[in-house]
Amino acid sequence: MRPDTPAENVDHTAEAARLERTADLYPEDAEALLLRAAAHRELSGDRPAATTLYDRLLASDTALDQPFLVRALKASNLWEYGHEAEARAIITGIRRAAPRDPAPWVIVAESLESHDELEQAHETFTEAVRLLLPGTGTDPGTGTNADGEKPPRTSHPLLFGRHRVRRMLGAAHDEWDALADTVHTLPITLDELHDPKRVWSLGSENPAELEAEILRLRAELGAYREALSRPFPVAVLHWPADELTELTEAYPSLAEEYPSYDTHLATIEAALRELAASGTANLGIVTGTVPSYEAFAASELSSPDDSSLLPQYATTLAARGRAVAWPPERTAPCWCGSGRPYGTCHGDA
Repeated sequence: MRPDTPAENVDHTAEAARLERTADLYPEDAEALLLRAAAHRELSGDRPAATTLYDRLLASDTALDQPFLVRALKASNLWEYGHEAEARAIITGIRRAAPRDPAPWVIVAESLESHDELEQAHETFTEAVRLLLPGTGTDPGTGTNADGEKPPRTSHPLLFGRHRVRRMLGAAHDEWDALADTVHTLPITLDELHDPKRVWSLGSENPAELEAEILRLRAELGAYREALSRPFPVAVLHWPADELTELTEAYPSLAEEYPSYDTHLATIEAALRELAASGTANLGIVTGTVPSYEAFAASELSSPDDSSLLPQYATTLAARGRAVAWPPERTAPCWCGSGRPYGTCHGDA
């Protein structure tokens, strides 16, 4: 399902089944594919089937890339169809394990919040912020910590969720709430979005008040849509140096597409910046390998030296959950694999 596909036009049961079949064909991508399939099972209302998929992943002999994310999603799903005790046990286990990934923290905290466990949700959000954003001396004016670094984009849902719960609890702003305000980019402030009294305005007969509330809701929905559409990027194909050498030696006709490795890297960055400048959202990079590309060509009943297959190969890798979002944070490792921060490598422009 593409992010521009209206939800009401999606057959979630059929889409889940398709993803499960694809996972059988590409076991190396099973984690990403089955997580998406489980989401469609939840959206179809078949929550027991979603739990079965989460259990399938957790019981796999293959090590998971995001085991705590799978557990968090399972807990959230279980609670929604009456298995509260099991869900709470999983949530407790995740909190004790203290994963370094923000995503499972957000999921379990929001699950607690959605079931009116506001104090527990606040504690969970706060534990995560303390663990993942430990720097003190945050400058509320710039949104940076004492080292001058902005919080990574992946941590923003933690800050926003904590801000929202604290508003519901009537707590006074603290330095992390101020930090949430600085990284929030929508025209409507977080205090407005998270105001518990907003719901009362929906009963107003004043057209101006109703219009203002509609604008707030649209802004909030826009943020959710942006977050939900991230797994489906427009992807550009990247070949590591050794793979590119092997590719062009095996298929010399592709050397026209890739005259040199440095040119290849520069072309990727330039293409992504051009797409971003044109307003294209959800950009990503997929990394190719020669064996994978040859297998794809065979599946298409074509030859690997056909350059027209390259964009199709990139799209297929992205659909299998292999894309990495672009651009990285400036302090994160560059997408090219150099090991240098993106801001001093291909992000230095």
